[in-house]
Amino acid sequence: MEFLLLAGSLALLLIAAHYFVDGVSGIAAALGVPPVVIGMTVVAFGTSTPELVVNGLSAARGSTDLAFGNVVGSCLVNVGFVLAITAIIKPMKVEPSLITREIPMLIVGVATLVVLSSDRWLDGTAENMWRRTDGLVLLLLFCIFLYYTTRQAITSRRTDVFIAEVKEEAARAKPQPLWREILYTVGGLVGVSQGATWTVDHAVLIARAFGLSEAVIGLTIISLGTTLPELATCILAARRGDPDIALGNIVGSNIFNVLCIGGLVATINPVKLPEGGHTDLLVMALLSIVLLPIAIRSQRTITRGEGIFLLAVFVSYLSWRLSQAL
Repeated sequence: MEFLLLAGSLALLLIAAHYFVDGVSGIAAALGVPPVVIGMTVVAFGTSTPELVVNGLSAARGSTDLAFGNVVGSCLVNVGFVLAITAIIKPMKVEPSLITREIPMLIVGVATLVVLSSDRWLDGTAENMWRRTDGLVLLLLFCIFLYYTTRQAITSRRTDVFIAEVKEEAARAKPQPLWREILYTVGGLVGVSQGATWTVDHAVLIARAFGLSEAVIGLTIISLGTTLPELATCILAARRGDPDIALGNIVGSNIFNVLCIGGLVATINPVKLPEGGHTDLLVMALLSIVLLPIAIRSQRTITRGEGIFLLAVFVSYLSWRLSQAL
């Protein structure tokens, strides 16, 4: 029964997040905000709204293990499952901007997170933690990335895949009356808040009932559930012949997860790394770092074989992690 309630909570969360992002985008457009800025700030990271709300609420309520598991798990699922499945459906052409800007920024963010999580080795402290100062460092890095990319999008005459994607997404929305956009925003916000509350409640109950840690629940069930928007977006992009757009979506989402959501969680409530948490971080770092050589080789194409490799690593690690937790 709890699993059905959790599934219903996730469904409400995902549907409400969609309407909330649409409403905020419409209000911004009505206020005269340039489409590219809307695309960079709202639309490009809109699929990460469920993770943002669930993790922010988890941190505020003291369920920091759940927040940690979802931040790391969402990144693992995005690369090891969503990206892998998309590449298996159709090989993905990698645009130069992803190699020179987004993927390196993701690697910098992940490496920073790993370093900030290594207090016992670097400082000799009793435990590894994400402290509030660590969260502020991550948020600063996110602001730098967002400023640099948005500025380049506005001033550069030539576009690249990431900028083209956010412009396309921002322009795709049909204008609605302002009252309807406000209704979407308010209704979506209420739905997101309630869906996130129920999601956290039922996830904690399931963890207690099965003797699992909240970190493992966040790493598996919640991460798979909250990344459904990315999976749907990427499969649709692959089927319509635009898998390169899917790659930009995945990398951008992971940057948002690591820097913005990770930073926000640590700022709200310091996060003590759960048992096995450092291993989770290292596997996430491995899958992020390996993206660069995979993207560069094979004439800048992520092949089906490489997709199978990423999927195998993800499934193997998840199976091992669950076996250790049970």
